[in-house]
Amino acid sequence: MILGLTGGIGCGKSAAAQKFVALGFHLVDSDALIRNRVLQDPAVTREICARYGDAILMTDSRVDRSVLAARVFGDDRERVWLEALTHPILFGIWREELALASVRRWVFEVPLLFEQRLENWFDFTVCVACSFDQQIVRLEQRGLSRGLAEKRIAKQLPLARKVELADKVLWNDGTLSFLHAQIDTLVGSLPN
Repeated sequence: MILGLTGGIGCGKSAAAQKFVALGFHLVDSDALIRNRVLQDPAVTREICARYGDAILMTDSRVDRSVLAARVFGDDRERVWLEALTHPILFGIWREELALASVRRWVFEVPLLFEQRLENWFDFTVCVACSFDQQIVRLEQRGLSRGLAEKRIAKQLPLARKVELADKVLWNDGTLSFLHAQIDTLVGSLPN
């Protein structure tokens, strides 16, 4: 069983993913893979520097993700270029993960699951959703300005569309225990 977990930015995908882990699922966190493996790949770093110059690097020669995000969230062409560079590497890592034959239950946290038309990778898709106001509050708590939060939300597929496309929706405007109860119910209904 391979679940694709998605949702809007700030909706609680990571909180949901951790509950799935607690229930015995093996987590593949796409954002963490991009951050900790793909963007640290020397070939990727070279390509990014060739496009944006060495100012994109921090003092330790790693890509400054905040500077990179400002570039790509402000220009769709740059975002598409970065996705074309990084996503094939990410998908290769996914294949490596799936080769772990002893794992029976997977949850892949994929923010852009529907935007990138990745549904065919998964047996079942789950969308974590919440109100727009709740998204903004959570993103501001992470240190994003309201303007940047709104810009990032606007770059994703509308949450209502993700809800329509998902096999199951988890509503996360309430407490963490309410989200966990929804996941318990969902997992209890899945085949072993």
